[in-house]
Amino acid sequence: MNPTALFKIRGLMARFQADHPKVVSYFATVFGTEGLPEGSVIEISVKKPGEDEVVTNMRVTANDVEMIQAMKELR
Repeated sequence: MNPTALFKIRGLMARFQADHPKVVSYFATVFGTEGLPEGSVIEISVKKPGEDEVVTNMRVTANDVEMIQAMKELR
């Protein structure tokens, strides 16, 4: 990975953490030190202004666990 891009991502993550501390705390609680085990279900809903809510979910796979671990190592 390009070191400049990595540096930019780290800065963006720091800003996200400052802007959304409750979300960061939530993810820290859910993922914890153990991570999110395979078979867990994540459900996401988004409600844009003036639009209906859209909901989807996914079951965590071994590939997802591997990706999450790689993202944690970027810190």
